Amino acid sequence: MSDIQGKKKALGRGLSALLDNAEAENPQKEISGEYTAEYIAQVRVDQIEPNPFQPRAHFDENELRELARSIQEHGIIQPLTIRRIGHNKYQLISGERRLKASRIAGLTQVPAYLRLANDEQMLEMALVENIQREDLNPLEIAISFQRLLEECRIKQEDLSQKVGKDRSTISNYIRLLKLPTEIQVAVRDNLITMGHARAIINVPDERSQLVILKKILEKKSSVREVEEMVRNLGKQKAPASTGDGLPAKFEKAKLSLRDKLLSKIELKLNRKGAGTIIIEFKSPEDFDRIISKLDA
Repeated sequence: MSDIQGKKKALGRGLSALLDNAEAENPQKEISGEYTAEYIAQVRVDQIEPNPFQPRAHFDENELRELARSIQEHGIIQPLTIRRIGHNKYQLISGERRLKASRIAGLTQVPAYLRLANDEQMLEMALVENIQREDLNPLEIAISFQRLLEECRIKQEDLSQKVGKDRSTISNYIRLLKLPTEIQVAVRDNLITMGHARAIINVPDERSQLVILKKILEKKSSVREVEEMVRNLGKQKAPASTGDGLPAKFEKAKLSLRDKLLSKIELKLNRKGAGTIIIEFKSPEDFDRIISKLDA
């Protein structure tokens, strides 16, 4: 009994009560020290292997140390989830941050909930738990959604129910993966927000998308400003639609100027080769922005 009490010192009060009930109502502990499925138990840290399907590759060291200090003070409030893969040998399903922090905190045992799961179920549970985290960036969520749809073969309507998000939200995340690598990296590194990325997605060609990314990073543009840039570009979907019939070099120059100024450009030529360039602006602020670009 004293040994059991010693094992529970690191637990929160609610979890300790749960363990008391589990041990009283589920005397299914094997002679070997293993536990049956659907059982919460204290498991040695050195008996738990990492989850090979863990979607996250990076864990912030400062955050892990903060969590370790919290565990030392309050214990582990939420048990890890594991599956058995051999005699007194387990594999983590979810809770890798808690496991890493527990090791830093010096714990030798952690509370864990034993589940039966094959590899596909392991991946699904790890991804679903990952999506629920509050500190994920949009790209990590998008990749998790994509893996659930492709690797776990979950239909989008079923996925919507599993993660508690509507189908349009899931689609918006997955669309991020169609953006150029440079933009995905900017989202991953929190250089731009999902709002910026969603606005850029509406630009049909990659070259213009990258131009807009550069402008965002240079000018710290807001999402609203980016949406205005995209609207301006959208007014010139195809050169032929203007009916200008410009020679190739003039058409190329007009498109280049449009991309640099992120504004609608009209270029007109007469038969003698003279002409005019018209630059559209939407507001006094937009005018100032264009003038600063021309000055540069």
